[in-house]
Parts: sequence; C-alpha cells; structure tokens
Amino acid sequence: MSTLAAHLEMRGAGGASLIALAGDRITLGSADSNDIAVPADRLLSRLHAVFEHYPAGWCVRDLGSRNGTYVNGQRIWQEQVLADGDEIRAGASRFVLRSGRAPAGQVTEAGAPPPEITARERDVLVQLCRPLLAGEMFTEPASSREIAAALVVTEAAVKQHLLRLYEKFGIDGDGERRRVRLANEAMARSAITRADLR
Repeated sequence: MSTLAAHLEMRGAGGASLIALAGDRITLGSADSNDIAVPADRLLSRLHAVFEHYPAGWCVRDLGSRNGTYVNGQRIWQEQVLADGDEIRAGASRFVLRSGRAPAGQVTEAGAPPPEITARERDVLVQLCRPLLAGEMFTEPASSREIAAALVVTEAAVKQHLLRLYEKFGIDGDGERRRVRLANEAMARSAITRADLR
C-alpha cells in the first residue's frame, strides 16, 4: 500500500485542490512570490504565514498578518505543531493537513517526547516562554536577567539551568538564538503548554 506524501487540501471558493508539501519551508500569502499564492483571497496578507518541516513533523507560524492564522478555530500566536487532519485558516482560505504518515484509524508516530527535566528547570522554561503568550510579532523569549528576577534567583543560577536544558533538548551552538530555539523546542515537544504560561 502506498501512502501519499504530506500535502494540504486547500478549500477555497473555487473548490478543493491538493498542494504537495515539498521542501522544509513553504510560504503562504496573496503575493505571487509565495510558494502557495492565493491572489484572489483579499483577506490574506501579502506574506501571511509559513509552514515549516522538522523531523517531528509540520508546524505553521503566522508572519504578523492583518487577519491572523487559525488552527482548528484557535488563533495562533506562535509556531503551532500540526497533526494529521488539522484545519488551518488564513484569510478566507482553508487548508487541511494530510501528513501522509498513516491511514486514518492507525496510530501515528508522535514527535520526540520532551526530555526529563527537574521542577526548577521547568520553572525556568515557563519564564523563558512566557513572553510568547503576548503574541506580538518577533517576540523574543525572556532574558536570563528577566528569568532570574521572576524566580528570585541569581542570573548565574538561571544560566546553569539553561545550559543543562540546551543539552537535554539537543540544542548546540551558542549565542542568543539558542534561547529562541529552546523556547520553540519546549513548546513543540510539549515540555510546557500555553496553559502553563498563563
């Protein structure tokens, strides 16, 4: 039995059509330069959203669009992990993700589970990701100083926890982007959820 590659079922005014998800990054918008261009959708921003592929699966992220991007009826404020059958709405266009992994009714392989973390490491992750709840465009995770102030600990202690978390989540390299990658991984792998951030 052959399985269809991952694709989107696009449902618009002109009926339904299939869009193959080829590559690791696919942009959506009304401008012709997008991978998925829908110039007839006047509610779409020129560069509206992006679909990105990771080893664990597909995610969608709004790119500061006028009218927002919705997954299963909920507006998203940060990168959202997608599951087979999820409905994505952008402008007046609707898309349904078909991961191509397993037929309906069969158990699909889940993304990588979160690593074992201590209660204090979890507190650090919650503080790191809390600014993402604000949902502004290009929101940065909290700095070491901000986390230290929120948890009433030293900045050096926070940095030690972050170093252990980078290791546990397999985030190498250095620089400020590591905090962004850690926040994304923590959310994508459900080490913490949006409910934890409230």
